[in-house]
Amino acid sequence: MPTPTCLLGGPGIDDRAAHGHDQDRFVEIGSLSKVFTGTVLARLAEDGVVGLDTPLEECLPEVPAGTGITLRHLAEHTSGLPRLPVGPSGPPDDPYATFTEEALRASLRELDRVATGRLGEEEYSNLGYAVLGHALTSVTGRSYQQLVDERVLSPLGLEPGSVTALPPRELRLIPRGLFGRPRPLWTLTGPILPAGGLWSTCRTLSQVVVGLLVERRLGPPAPSWQRGQSITWHNGATRGSSVVAAAHDDGRWLVLHRLGDPDGTDSLARKTLLAAPAPRGGN
Repeated sequence: MPTPTCLLGGPGIDDRAAHGHDQDRFVEIGSLSKVFTGTVLARLAEDGVVGLDTPLEECLPEVPAGTGITLRHLAEHTSGLPRLPVGPSGPPDDPYATFTEEALRASLRELDRVATGRLGEEEYSNLGYAVLGHALTSVTGRSYQQLVDERVLSPLGLEPGSVTALPPRELRLIPRGLFGRPRPLWTLTGPILPAGGLWSTCRTLSQVVVGLLVERRLGPPAPSWQRGQSITWHNGATRGSSVVAAAHDDGRWLVLHRLGDPDGTDSLARKTLLAAPAPRGGN
């Protein structure tokens, strides 16, 4: 069965939504949510609300003193926190179902023991972004959605709620099984939300990529973006969706979203981006 695919990009990339995809319906974006969390952090730091190097314990009093973990460590995956939340895991088809607010707070109280990695050494951490999102909402008194709306979407000229954890059900595009039934989705609306629970349309994502990476309307890319040779990018995958957002230093950019099996999405995005002609005047 063909994979529903949406590809949007700059000059030289042919926009298309194929095999039942729709660029104006909401899709899960998985870990690409981290870009929004990191951009919120960068904007708050620019406004002096927090600093990138603010110790986590100054934002969350329940965190034990002396961990050395800063907000920058969380954003750059160098906090020493493990990839996944600690404690009882959810079922294989819904791994974050048991990661509740209570479970997060329990981890915060024992963060000195939870952080088993080496501080300053990179280890990708969904737990770290859950903690970062909680810290930002705590220090500002704003909900996570309000922070995304106020610090990312509105400054880019986008509608509040155009990236959200709770899009209207009738506007969601979700994978379907062999007989057309919707596949169950992971539970990502709890404290794991800042790490991977947002939805967006591909059209909105394309505007975000242009605003943040090409035009850089909110300043340098936030520390949540991944950096390769000449390419700034981030991907995301859930049980039923995969996405890549990327931009080349010369101005080429794309958003690629696929429903179903995520295998091959990253390599297809890279191949497509590098095959596009560089803009005139590009490096």
